[in-house]
Amino acid sequence: MLSINLLFASGLAQQQIQQGVISANTAATAYIFAGVLFIMALRGLSSPESSRRGNVYGMLGIAISIVTSLLYFNIVRGQGLVLVISGLVIGGSFGAVIAKRIAMTSMPQLIAFFHSLVGLAAVLVACAAFFSPEAFGIGAIGSIKGYSLLELSLGAAIGAITFTGSVIAFLKLNGNMSGSPISFKGQHFVNLALGIAVVLLIVKLMNGGGADTGIFWAIIIITLLLGVLLIIPIGGADMPVVISMLNSYSGWAAAALGFTLGNLALIITGALVGSSGAILSYIMCKGMNRSFFNVILGGFGADSSAASADDGEQKPFKRGSAEDAAFIMKNASKVLIVPGYGLAVAQAQHATREMVDALKEAGVEVKYAIHPVAGRMPGHMNVLLAEANVPYDEVFELEDINSEFATADVAFVVGANDVTNPSAKTDTTSPIYGMPILDVEKSATVLFVKRSMSAGYAGVDNPLFYADNTMMLLSDAKKMVEEIIKAL
Repeated sequence: MLSINLLFASGLAQQQIQQGVISANTAATAYIFAGVLFIMALRGLSSPESSRRGNVYGMLGIAISIVTSLLYFNIVRGQGLVLVISGLVIGGSFGAVIAKRIAMTSMPQLIAFFHSLVGLAAVLVACAAFFSPEAFGIGAIGSIKGYSLLELSLGAAIGAITFTGSVIAFLKLNGNMSGSPISFKGQHFVNLALGIAVVLLIVKLMNGGGADTGIFWAIIIITLLLGVLLIIPIGGADMPVVISMLNSYSGWAAAALGFTLGNLALIITGALVGSSGAILSYIMCKGMNRSFFNVILGGFGADSSAASADDGEQKPFKRGSAEDAAFIMKNASKVLIVPGYGLAVAQAQHATREMVDALKEAGVEVKYAIHPVAGRMPGHMNVLLAEANVPYDEVFELEDINSEFATADVAFVVGANDVTNPSAKTDTTSPIYGMPILDVEKSATVLFVKRSMSAGYAGVDNPLFYADNTMMLLSDAKKMVEEIIKAL
């Protein structure tokens, strides 16, 4: 949709809008129908069972929106149609190749990358409308309508924050930048000053009718910087919230520009993405005992002096083998599987399901315990387990399964770390203090599959490694689980 609207800056005259193949009422009806499909898509994506159907609804809604725009704006022949089709082919091919090749472990950074493109598109559309206002029917250069300038400024500002913020999130998730919080003295005051400056510049731009193009560029430059400063102080433990939050930002940017462009589809989809992303971010913050406003303001109020890693001292721990783990689990009556990012990295979901099948054949009760932010994005573990055809009735969220650890003979942790760290309940100096965790330490035995004794993504040492009832299985997750299957 953003790509199609960009064409107006390339020479589409206002008269073409008035001579569309379909009427405005027909276009509005089609856009509303597409909006209903988008709502059904969001509803479908809320569960692994219906996610495939939700994706189909979303794709159908996008197709209807594109065809409606082409017909309403009379882009049915000539250079305009060639440009649109070229954009669809290039972008579609790019997306198809990435979707085919991308590993599940890289999905979070891919989403962050795509969010950055949405933010950049919003900035480009805002620039197109600002410098070619006649083509959009919002006035003339130097005398753009005040409310249109407000919409353009908000769309550009939010888009710029989304762009650079998503780039930083991508770099952190991809390991090109430290996942630890990066801060400097007075950082929050700098952010506040930049935010106030943006508000004042928008007011000044509106009062001048957009005549001073330097102000518009200043808004974009400042918000590009603000996007960086807002995300760098957020640590790895909060990165799933950041992904959801940036998704919300991209939606609001699109919605703001939808008003300027008079495009109902952009308004509907932008509002849906913005509101659903904000609600998901709030739910995740609540589940992690985080302040929603602290996170969206770049970790405002976070204690930068908090201890985040171990002191370097080698502590004694109990190390076991695949044979040990197989013997313990085969003689258990109840085993709870706790998957984490390590399972995703090793692509061990299929082997884990095979191991569970073997345990169930031996008469062992097995369930999966999923933390809301296990992995690096919401639903990461659910998607991995669904990929391995794990029955949905064996998968339980934290609030439904946590009470069962005390009655479990074994908690089998596969690559999870921060979401099982007991210090979140006891250490007030820990960056993850207050975050609800899976109570694996209450199980009779904890089998912990991990490559090494290093700290997790949040940089916090896990005292569970050294507990008397914990046995560390130091190996690649897939290799260890396959060895356990052989031993079983």
